[in-house]
Amino acid sequence: MPRTVIGLISQEGEGEAAAAAEEAGVRWHAFRRASPFLQALAEEPEAIVLVSLGHPEGGPELAAKVAERPEGSGPLLVSAPGASLELALTARKLGAGLLLREPLVASELAREIRRRSRIEGGIRLPDPEELADEPELVGSGPAMARVVRSIAEAAGASSPVLLSGESGTGKELVARAIHGAGDRRTGPFVAINCAAIPEHLLESELFGHERGAFTGAVARKEGRFQRAHGGTLLLDEVGDMSLILQAKILRALEEGQVERVGGTSPVRVDVRVVAATNRELEEEVAADEFREDLYYRLAVNRIALPPLRERLEDLEELVIHFAGYFSRVYGRRVEGLDREVLRMLRAHSWPGNVRELRNVLDRAVQRCQGGWIRPQDVTVGADAPRVSSRERTAAEGYPPTTSLEEVERDHIIRVLAYTDGVMADAAEILGIHRNTLTRRVRALGIDSESP
Repeated sequence: MPRTVIGLISQEGEGEAAAAAEEAGVRWHAFRRASPFLQALAEEPEAIVLVSLGHPEGGPELAAKVAERPEGSGPLLVSAPGASLELALTARKLGAGLLLREPLVASELAREIRRRSRIEGGIRLPDPEELADEPELVGSGPAMARVVRSIAEAAGASSPVLLSGESGTGKELVARAIHGAGDRRTGPFVAINCAAIPEHLLESELFGHERGAFTGAVARKEGRFQRAHGGTLLLDEVGDMSLILQAKILRALEEGQVERVGGTSPVRVDVRVVAATNRELEEEVAADEFREDLYYRLAVNRIALPPLRERLEDLEELVIHFAGYFSRVYGRRVEGLDREVLRMLRAHSWPGNVRELRNVLDRAVQRCQGGWIRPQDVTVGADAPRVSSRERTAAEGYPPTTSLEEVERDHIIRVLAYTDGVMADAAEILGIHRNTLTRRVRALGIDSESP
């Protein structure tokens, strides 16, 4: 039996909504008054619901009432005249996800109805044109609603933000969301992983260096603080930073200026810092392993990201998102997933959080046959891949048939990409003289301008 859509919308939108329902293959019941609308919803709780936030008897209050229905009720869609960050956040808080813009467009509404519709024995994936590019925050349950509220609160300020949570919970995505929703969104977003860069290079990466500051420093280099001027700087894994560098970060935050390595003149920077960590910084402070003054300077706004095991209500949305994304990445038409797949995924503890789920779906999309992901395509637990297929080649090394020249060329390209093409820094990482690296780059035919 086709599914039903029950809508509280204006008369002007009824035509487009009816056309959308016909296109999506569902029944459509429109109401202009809240009382009969709620009565119809009580009689058919599994229906898809469409509420206009601009309707005189609708609005966020009625939409919130619909969103509070018990688990198992049909999904909620919301629309509004115009669009704004506030309305988009309202839609996400209500669990509706996407905000549909009024006047309604039948094709857009039909796509969203199809996306929310389940079919017998499984879950239908969106059409390819509906898929969003990664990265994207996904999830409309209570835990993510709290995170979204915190993002909205933090976005309007310029003070630092501290993101905490286990590895794989999406801290960089949240940092990008804060940047994108704030006044600095037209400025640069610069990220640095403090745990991935050797200690002797991290200061230069953060603050830059002057020519001659150390062996191989043949030119002045801007640091990440300066590159993020007017925008946002993400200090990922800030808890892995040495106490000496912590002191310099604190000074940069308090004075709004940095000093390049080997330099004598301060450089003014206007940067909003978002710090992220998977450590318990309060415990690090108590153990004198993290500066207390820096902790309180960073934690002006603090957002704790929940692990996936504490937000399983978002699992279905995440699975649909990743399955759809990888179906496009690999050029494979994946129509849907068996319900048994969801039951398998819900039973797992997800120590690697959303990143682990992403990798599981990466592999499942590659293995599935006939357009449906089935239990035999999904591996979770000890046998599941810990990294994505694109990361696996680097993690496992090169096949034994690869020539030494190919290995050398590939590694030099990767190091140059890591150093943004700065030959001196790449030479230091490789442990060779800059002139030697220049000769090898030429001999191997590497484009040093765009590695």
